[in-house]
Amino acid sequence: MTEKLHLTPEDEFPEDLSKVEDKDLQVLDSQVQRQLDYEYVAEGEPNPETEFRHYDLDEEFSERDKRQD
Repeated sequence: MTEKLHLTPEDEFPEDLSKVEDKDLQVLDSQVQRQLDYEYVAEGEPNPETEFRHYDLDEEFSERDKRQD
């Protein structure tokens, strides 16, 4: 996993989040959230790719929560 604090739309992103370990998924989520925050401040709106990644991460977290119930 990368040591970057942000994950730009150009950076690699896993195709299948279900195969990403919990800890790495949390890091990935933090990187995408930081990128979203940056885009809102610097550009006034998020990049569609960053929004898509954020949505995918939220969906994966929801799926994992369901599996643990």
